[in-house]
Amino acid sequence: MANAIRDSADNFKLAYRFSTVDCQRMRGAVMIDKFLEGNKRFIANDFEKDREYYKKLSTGQSPTALFIGCSDSRVNLERVVDAKMGEIFVHRNIGNIVPQDDVNLATVLEYAVKHLKVQDIVVFGHSDCGAMKALDAGPGSGDVFIPEWLDNAKEVKLLADEKMPDPKTPGAVREKRRLIEIENMRVQLEHLRSYDFIRKAEEEGTIALHGLYYDLETGDVSRTL
Repeated sequence: MANAIRDSADNFKLAYRFSTVDCQRMRGAVMIDKFLEGNKRFIANDFEKDREYYKKLSTGQSPTALFIGCSDSRVNLERVVDAKMGEIFVHRNIGNIVPQDDVNLATVLEYAVKHLKVQDIVVFGHSDCGAMKALDAGPGSGDVFIPEWLDNAKEVKLLADEKMPDPKTPGAVREKRRLIEIENMRVQLEHLRSYDFIRKAEEEGTIALHGLYYDLETGDVSRTL
């Protein structure tokens, strides 16, 4: 009797697990179908109306700027500055961070500067940045990789704590968060200059470094640094 009950329970758990997996697959398929339908609209409403431009893009690219932005889904870099495809070379990560020893980013920088000959490199920050909130909160989340990544901005936290060690009001908390977001952009610009070929190109005047900040509440992009 006990074995039958256990078998029945195991079968129920197995059926539930497969049911859950099937539901997840179905939801995923619906979302992918939505994206594919969106592609059809893009072709009809954009691609077909500017076919010559896209034909040129099919054989090469010549962007004038590299944007280093955040992976936040609310921050569509090209859209918020009304740029066309092919105008901006983009690298995105959590917190628009510029590590000083990251092969992925270094490869992007090298290709952008030495091969694409971009004229501007932009660190693109934004309001309500979850990475900067996590940086301010400090360790204790139980995450493994996020704290290690945020170590690339640890001096930002130290600087912000010196200027605003203990904000008491909601307004002061928001002010400190913005301070962290802006100071992070400043620090990451300095990290860019730690790459010899970036510093040399800036000194020679072949590239310029900038900090732009996107306000999610207003849609405004401002030249902050």
